[in-house]
Amino acid sequence: MAINMQRVPVREQDPKVRATNFDEVCLGYNAEEAVEEAKRCLNCKKPGCVGGCPVSINIPAFISHVKTGESEEAAKEIAKYSALSAICGRVCPQESQCEGKCVLGIKGEPVSIGKLERFVADWSYANNVDLSEKQPSNGKKVAVIGSGPAGLTCAGDLAKKGYSVKIFEALHKTGGVLSYGIPEFRLPKDRVVAKEIESIKKLDVEIETDVIIGKAVTIDQLFDEEGYDAVFIGSGAGLPKFMGIPGEIANGVVSANEYLTRVNLMKAYKDDYDTPVKLAKKVCVVGGGNVAMDAARTALRLGAETHIVYRRSEAELPARVEEVHHAKEEGIIFNLLTNPVEILADENGWVKGMRVIKMELGEPDASGRRRPVEIPGSEYDIECDMVVMSLGTSPNPLISSTTKGLDTNKRRCIIADEETGKTTKDKVYAGGDAVTGAATVILAMGAGKKAAAAIDKELSGK
Repeated sequence: MAINMQRVPVREQDPKVRATNFDEVCLGYNAEEAVEEAKRCLNCKKPGCVGGCPVSINIPAFISHVKTGESEEAAKEIAKYSALSAICGRVCPQESQCEGKCVLGIKGEPVSIGKLERFVADWSYANNVDLSEKQPSNGKKVAVIGSGPAGLTCAGDLAKKGYSVKIFEALHKTGGVLSYGIPEFRLPKDRVVAKEIESIKKLDVEIETDVIIGKAVTIDQLFDEEGYDAVFIGSGAGLPKFMGIPGEIANGVVSANEYLTRVNLMKAYKDDYDTPVKLAKKVCVVGGGNVAMDAARTALRLGAETHIVYRRSEAELPARVEEVHHAKEEGIIFNLLTNPVEILADENGWVKGMRVIKMELGEPDASGRRRPVEIPGSEYDIECDMVVMSLGTSPNPLISSTTKGLDTNKRRCIIADEETGKTTKDKVYAGGDAVTGAATVILAMGAGKKAAAAIDKELSGK
């Protein structure tokens, strides 16, 4: 039978309609579409897609179940490896991971693995599939700091192995970047994130919010006073970076972290929520990653003409191709090979524009991307009343500065073994953005998974 080299198209909201609302952009596959797409899988004997997945899901196995309409079996197969499949199916960069290794992608389009994973996860929630199977209690206690993707994954894996796990979350709501960072139109909070967290709780994982580790309690106190046998740090990277250019302290200059937190976690996009957020007429978002796309598309939905200002070309944009495509469809304006040199303010100290300079690409830098070089005399002004800086984030130093023997590097990231997450402090492990700096959800999950396995190996003596 001939293999269809083209994917089954995925239904989406019309760009003109979705640019005015916060409903999910992608509508996903229905059962018939999922089966049709699953039939494209060749079920390779040596599947590259598995090696491309940071949590090593047996992708051909779950897709085989989808092919035959066995959605519950597919959900149980995925659950062996991932506790956040509805989230991963939506926000993972599959094109550079599992789908990037699919052999069909050599001459055609790879299997839409992410959309199939999303379909299975959504189906399992709609049909109340129980995925909370776990081993009997082993009497060991593990504390997890942070309820983002790294912490949730580590907690879920350890709970399944019989550990008593408690997550400590600094904010009033669980989910970390899943709740405060990724917009509703990409990742619905009540319909997806809340359900994924409930599935973790069904494994008897306890979650305590409003606890700032390093202030309310230290890691040393968790060991000495509360009797924990191990600690995993998955506290993320929430400290924003700025450019340090003239005028950057003007009113109306915000970090993408703050902007997205106000809109996503504090529901500023809803009329019945009293959350202060500037409703600008023209917004410039500086940066080219996924967070920059999220901030720009959010500003657009709040009524602003929105520009992405990025110092390299489109080929070097670090954001997912899908996110760039969606942003363009919705009307985001891209000012590429352009870099800010000054923020302009009015007599009251509010942003009125941004002075930028044109760039050209020189030789590759340490990241492998061609280094942007200023073109002398090419400065010009962009009128705007809000600037969102999306230049990356680094970990808050509070935990490391209050924990004896926990070493960090020059970027304030916790030093941890890449394969195990083991830090320089005994029985303390770490993973995700707290170790790597800002990265992807799935890489954080992979780190949480590796750390859970290493913690189990150390505490069980196996």
